[in-house]
Amino acid sequence: MSRINKNVILALLTLTSSAFLLFQLYYYKHYLSTKNGAGVSKSKGSRIGFDSTQWEDWFRIAENMGFQCLKIQSKDPRLDGIDSLSGTEIPLHYICKLTTHAIHLVVFHERSGHYLWHGHLRLKGHSDRKFVPFRKLHFGRYPGAFDRPVLHQVIIDGLEVHIPKDPMHFLEEIPHSRFIECRYKEARTFFQQYLDDNTVEAMAFRKSAKELLQLAAKTLKKLGIRFWLSSGTCLGWYRQCNIIPYSKDVDLGIFIQDYKSDIIIAFQDAGLPLKHKFGKVEDSLELSFQGKDDVKLDIFFFYEETDHMWNGGTQAKTGKKFKYKFPKFTLCWTEFVDMKVHVPCETIEYIEANYGKTWKIPVKTWDWKHSPPNVQPNGVWPVSEWDEVIQLY
Repeated sequence: MSRINKNVILALLTLTSSAFLLFQLYYYKHYLSTKNGAGVSKSKGSRIGFDSTQWEDWFRIAENMGFQCLKIQSKDPRLDGIDSLSGTEIPLHYICKLTTHAIHLVVFHERSGHYLWHGHLRLKGHSDRKFVPFRKLHFGRYPGAFDRPVLHQVIIDGLEVHIPKDPMHFLEEIPHSRFIECRYKEARTFFQQYLDDNTVEAMAFRKSAKELLQLAAKTLKKLGIRFWLSSGTCLGWYRQCNIIPYSKDVDLGIFIQDYKSDIIIAFQDAGLPLKHKFGKVEDSLELSFQGKDDVKLDIFFFYEETDHMWNGGTQAKTGKKFKYKFPKFTLCWTEFVDMKVHVPCETIEYIEANYGKTWKIPVKTWDWKHSPPNVQPNGVWPVSEWDEVIQLY
């Protein structure tokens, strides 16, 4: 294998070191309107970092140094909700090779939720599929989302470069970074068929639900507890890229193995009193907290079996137990109401389990004991345990 002068490699990397793999290439501030739900504002906002001219300069410099380079770009997903801008393309990946060595330059873009996103490395029809061994690349198999790192300047072989101040955290994020985009096109189709509710009451609920979700996410992040959008909140994200105005609550899922005993105290300290506690850690645990404006937060804990996952429900007046079965799923990142949050990667299977094949049709009357197609009776709590497993506040 031929050897390349390491200073050649470092010099090329230095061209982009001021932003660590070109973080913050573009930032369209508040491109999602908080007033119009799945609609978006017309403002492009501000743009910082490298502009298109500087990108082309970088590309030419690399080629002049003897590198063969491949540029991957695609439509900006942040603008999918803006018809006049939805065709705008942005750079996603640059791959430059010299003999048997290659540099993969991943372009990270800042999103409205103050996190960083990179796109899918999707080759177009005319691209050379043997340019590099693409399957061995660490980035690009799917879009990814990362916490925005604090950058730290270091000197390597006399060259100043920037790296994350906490490189281990960044590296640990990589295998769990898969990102799913909101389906703006399908959301627009949905609202063409079912007009959006823009009444004062609906707008007020969405605002309160968004604030409640933000507070819940902040609280769970402090505890180090993973969560995802579940039930009606997940359906709202997938179907209409927004909170369902008649749902009247925020639904989250948590794996039972991630449960921590101080979760109730943490939410109460955040200003969310406990409304009810059903079940116990070993079986069918469910917590509900009271947010402002009569919007409540429901947290369902999920249990894993050999071939499925499930969460439980309890009817307070009878002690009857219910089980909601889901096919096994993993977690992906998405953006929802200007936040980076988890959803099931296998979203359609998750939603169809909970709402059936007709999930695209809005249903305003819902009985949690009978309506879900995945619900089944799960026995009755012994009366001797009611004080522990049925707690109302």
